[in-house]
Amino acid sequence: MSRECLDYGSKIAGGVTPGRAGRDVYGIPVYDTVREITRKTRVDGSVVAVPPAFTRDAVFEAIEAGIKLIVVVTERIPRGEVAQMVELARLRGTRIIGPNCLGVLSPGEAKLGGLGGRAEDARKAFTKGRSA
Repeated sequence: MSRECLDYGSKIAGGVTPGRAGRDVYGIPVYDTVREITRKTRVDGSVVAVPPAFTRDAVFEAIEAGIKLIVVVTERIPRGEVAQMVELARLRGTRIIGPNCLGVLSPGEAKLGGLGGRAEDARKAFTKGRSA
């Protein structure tokens, strides 16, 4: 998914995998926590793609790190946990899209998640509309 987003033109500040800090994937640095990234740079959005058992904690971490748009691609998250994520997001002024979401895309600009598939396919499928 990261490769597709990069190929589309998205700017990715970093990825998070606890215990794997210092590595990089496709030239994207890997950190142990979201806060390590948000301390260094502004982060406008985050994609959460972790197993259902870890999704709530990952979303809470992103919210508490100050990220205002969180796209949750994970599916099969218990409704009670989704309600907790939405409530914390509401309290912190964060928007959650998902769970079980393909992602979001701004035609010709950037995409978060797997929406549209490969960059070349996404460019064919999505174009800018008229300005209102």
